[in-house]
Amino acid sequence: MRRGLVVDDDETFARTLSRALQRRGLLVDVVHDGPAALAVASPGFDFILLDLRLGQNSGLSLIEQLRDAAPNARIVLLTGFASIATAVEAIKRGADDYLAKPANVAAILKAIDPDMSDPDMQNDDDTPTQMLPFDRIAWEHIQQALRECQGNVSAAARLLGMHRRTLQRRLAKRPTTP
Repeated sequence: MRRGLVVDDDETFARTLSRALQRRGLLVDVVHDGPAALAVASPGFDFILLDLRLGQNSGLSLIEQLRDAAPNARIVLLTGFASIATAVEAIKRGADDYLAKPANVAAILKAIDPDMSDPDMQNDDDTPTQMLPFDRIAWEHIQQALRECQGNVSAAARLLGMHRRTLQRRLAKRPTTP
């Protein structure tokens, strides 16, 4: 039986994800911060699902230490703040995969083990996994910039490299997809 570790400061998300994985026959431990993850990480883990943002800390800084503690584990970075820069950095540091939240269980299982299939979500045709719409990704990126700038629209616009009025127009067009 495969054993894994979920490291996420969002307790509800971590609990929901661990239950979904347990229903599919995986053993899952859950921790909510970096020090706890490092304390329990061991060669016995087959996979580690690591959140990019752990409170004020970054999951990126834990990848190398987790890789040392669990050298054979597949490390998958999950994030609600997906960007090409963090994806590249995660892979450089030793992550095996990178998924944007909300990732479905089938995508997570595939990241854990590419040969693993989810019988609850079996797909007989070759329909691709549904991806997050571009406008939703852009919205999340804008929200991240606003958080970084404590809600200051002008500072967020400078950070994003766009005009303040352009940012205001985009903020007025909140995407309807989840």
